[in-house]
Amino acid sequence: MEITYRSIRQAVAFRAYLAVGLVLWVCGCGRRLDRADLVFINGAEPEQLDPALITAQSTGRVAYALFEGLTSFDAAAQAQPAVAERWEVSPDGCVYTFYLRSGARWSNGDQVVSEDFVYSWRRALLPDTASEYASQLYPILHAQDFNEGKITDFAQVGVRAIDSQKLEVRLGNPTPYFPDLCAFITYLPVHRPTVERYSDWAARPAHFIGNGPFLLKEWRLFDRVRLLKNPAYWNAATVALESIDVLPSAKPNTAFNLYSSGQADLMMDKGLAPTALMDVLRKRRDFHASPFLGTYFIRFNCQRAPFSDPRVRLACSLVIDRDAIVRKITRAGEIPALSFVPPGTGHGYVPPAGVGPDVALARSLLAEAGFPDGKGFPVFEYLFKADSDMDRDIAVELQGMFQRELGIRMHLRAQEWTVYLAAQSALDYDVCRSSWVADYNDPNTFLNMFVTGDGNNRTGWSSPAYDGYVRQAGAEADPQRRFAHFVAAEELLLRKEAPVCPLYFYVGIQFYDPERLGGIVPNLLDEHPLKFLHWKEKR
Repeated sequence: MEITYRSIRQAVAFRAYLAVGLVLWVCGCGRRLDRADLVFINGAEPEQLDPALITAQSTGRVAYALFEGLTSFDAAAQAQPAVAERWEVSPDGCVYTFYLRSGARWSNGDQVVSEDFVYSWRRALLPDTASEYASQLYPILHAQDFNEGKITDFAQVGVRAIDSQKLEVRLGNPTPYFPDLCAFITYLPVHRPTVERYSDWAARPAHFIGNGPFLLKEWRLFDRVRLLKNPAYWNAATVALESIDVLPSAKPNTAFNLYSSGQADLMMDKGLAPTALMDVLRKRRDFHASPFLGTYFIRFNCQRAPFSDPRVRLACSLVIDRDAIVRKITRAGEIPALSFVPPGTGHGYVPPAGVGPDVALARSLLAEAGFPDGKGFPVFEYLFKADSDMDRDIAVELQGMFQRELGIRMHLRAQEWTVYLAAQSALDYDVCRSSWVADYNDPNTFLNMFVTGDGNNRTGWSSPAYDGYVRQAGAEADPQRRFAHFVAAEELLLRKEAPVCPLYFYVGIQFYDPERLGGIVPNLLDEHPLKFLHWKEKR
């Protein structure tokens, strides 16, 4: 999952939600809220709370509190039974039968039934919904064909309600991580009567119906989202907190000031730690960092010269000093990335080594492409988020490396969040910063995004050979042969074509007092469900 949300259509939709939210904020700004049981700084303002449209990790944290899928992540980010109390898998691994628990309820008291999942998954796959994460449903038989408009009869898609409590899902190929997928945001159910009655349901608490451990009580734009414990939740007895305030803050210094002044109990988003203070912060008792499956990388616009030439892309990749970036800028223990898939992904997958620094080879490739010593190379732009000091510092570092080693000039183009996202989706850039966090623990979550036509590709790059490797991996049941196809795909991605260049692997960062707050467990997905948080002592 991209750490930020994206797409032109979603940016437009977000502005509509902002308009609704502004009215709500104006109406409620005169009232002071008592402090919640937990005050949590979560990064940027939520995009909106429709699971079919959510793409931001920070918004996903709120969504997981308000909705629950067939499975859900435990504190260690392992998929566990949730709305489905159990399931059966056919011998060929292609048919799952889920048995829904009778006690699962929507927050208005309606029972959660199998048809809720059929409706919600169909809605996410409808082309008109424009869900950028519809591809997460593609393991389901014929789901991709329906999403791409090749078939229009949803009855041909491999999901059906056998009865109110039994759901059958047929997959196109064995997908060992499918229970993990069922916990993911795009698989979350929505309440059909509410969605069809209220167009503003995903932004207006009065119209919001969920089935998760918390309720959406209030949403004050640029102030807070208040969550209350949901008494209708089937496992409400295990939820310790009665209320949570989720504070939006995209700027590290502002966020850290809120936390350090005691106005918040927890700060979780990895981008909110002020990098200038990192050497000091890492020594604090309330600083917590651990590796997780996430990659910070740059994209090249393969549709725009001179980056349409893979030799140019490779040359740029070969002069980047990743060690300098993590040592001088990020400074939280990040690991320089030579592969795109992080180590530890997929229970045994060993990613191939990408391209390390080789200035001589880089200069040779650039000369072959017609730009000896950078002569004749056009000035180009690097697109990044304007509200991130770290992104700016990395951009300046890259600018110096390209100028010093290749003789090429790069201008910096900082854009406000939504403009940056729209430009990236529209391929209105030369080179841009990007990031990706695993949606589930498998190489597919990193490599599938660059197949031709995938909504997350956003490089303009297309390779039939690459598509073939990923397709073969998807059809292969044997784990080692499956991983071999992924290795071939990743080698092509990084060593031959280079539409992207990984810089480093993330570490998850949280700030909280470990002697008082419990329920946060380091894990490879950097998922920390709010329903498990609890105070170790009475406040």
